[in-house]
Amino acid sequence: MTNITQQRFQRDHLSTLKYVFLSMRPKQWIKNFLVFAALVFSKNIFDLSKDLNAFIGLIIFCMITGCSYLINDLLDLEKDKLHPSKSQRPLAAGKIKKTTAMTAIAITCFVGIFLAFYMNKFFGIIVLAFFLCNLGYSVYLKNIVIIDVITIAAGFVLRVMGGAVIISVVASHWLILCAILLSLFLGFSKRRHELILLEADATSHRKVLEHYSPYFLDQMIAVVTASTLICYALYTMSKDTIEKLGTSKLIYTIPFVLYGIFRYLYLVHQKKEGGDPSEVIFTDAPIIINVTLWVITSIVFVYLVH
Repeated sequence: MTNITQQRFQRDHLSTLKYVFLSMRPKQWIKNFLVFAALVFSKNIFDLSKDLNAFIGLIIFCMITGCSYLINDLLDLEKDKLHPSKSQRPLAAGKIKKTTAMTAIAITCFVGIFLAFYMNKFFGIIVLAFFLCNLGYSVYLKNIVIIDVITIAAGFVLRVMGGAVIISVVASHWLILCAILLSLFLGFSKRRHELILLEADATSHRKVLEHYSPYFLDQMIAVVTASTLICYALYTMSKDTIEKLGTSKLIYTIPFVLYGIFRYLYLVHQKKEGGDPSEVIFTDAPIIINVTLWVITSIVFVYLVH
């Protein structure tokens, strides 16, 4: 093999790896940071061994998440080719082959699940359930009204539970409930954004949208919005929370949660945004500042001020 041929071979392989990685949608992996929720709110953030376990848990969830997106792109390949923006995805654009995507799925999924069971049997079960949940969503559940969003919410909850199990702590029921309600809020808001933005083309983009209407979604968003705020407030004031964390000052973080939800509703209703929560977190300055302040304030109250 000549040097030129070898360089071209290496360049092609690097290009393929790059497009496989992009197909796994790394921007969406920010959702996996929920793995750290139990670490922070169990007062173990300064335990290096638990930090390491949580970080490994994050990597594993990112691997499985990436596999799920690749599977979804394979299943929707022909439809994505006709979509104005999805046709630019590496698989739909022909930048990687179907066989390459399937190989990447097999290797990454096997390694991720193997590592999960190696770390902790129960963590492995949660990761496997997370993969099956995503697979079920891609194959069928995304077409069933309400169940589609509940399935997405289940993925958020499994991340929180996985983060607790891998560091050997019990996840607070309040924490799990907040994760469920917040993910439902984001899921229904995303459906509303898609419905309003795409209008007549909505059902061709996502079949399940024919079962939704702006009014119906607004009703559900109103319910989960109120429930999320009340649940978080009760969590901060719960006797169990105060005893476990040794502080009653988490109640002062409620304004950040209020603003965050209200800001997101503003983006959905007034700016016609909110179709991609991960994109909002990366691009909306008020949301970025608010989340950062909430994280800092929560850590200060839990670890430094009692």
